[in-house]
Amino acid sequence: MLAVCLSSFSYSQDYNTGIGLRGGFGNGVTIKHFIGSKAALEGIIASRWRGLELTGLYEIHNRAFDIDRLNWYYGFGAHIGFWDSNNRGWGEHGRSYTVIGVDGILGLEYNFAEIPFNLSVDWKPAFNFYGYSGFWADGGAVSIRYIF
Repeated sequence: MLAVCLSSFSYSQDYNTGIGLRGGFGNGVTIKHFIGSKAALEGIIASRWRGLELTGLYEIHNRAFDIDRLNWYYGFGAHIGFWDSNNRGWGEHGRSYTVIGVDGILGLEYNFAEIPFNLSVDWKPAFNFYGYSGFWADGGAVSIRYIF
């Protein structure tokens, strides 16, 4: 498994930029832009706990399972969020939190050849080191993007 993760296959991505919707525990919008043949930057604006979270990620993409247009990716980044703890079962009732932390991402995406869309599923764990601190492992989501 480690050899697969560390191996690097040379290929060109199937699109330059994608904009779309992200659905999971935090719902929002996503934009991904390739800055190299395998490297991309992704920005996510998501709504969660009556608040807002902004995330920036750097991602490396590789061909998955030797299937054309199917890619897996991994990366890291950071976020800042503004959360409301009312009726959520965590934090002080009635208190708002500003959180800052780091993120990881591991995902799989398929770029359709017939239509300019892609579909991805990912897991984005995060660690807040400021505000309501701790590890959050529930960052999984499905995204659909218009690609060009």
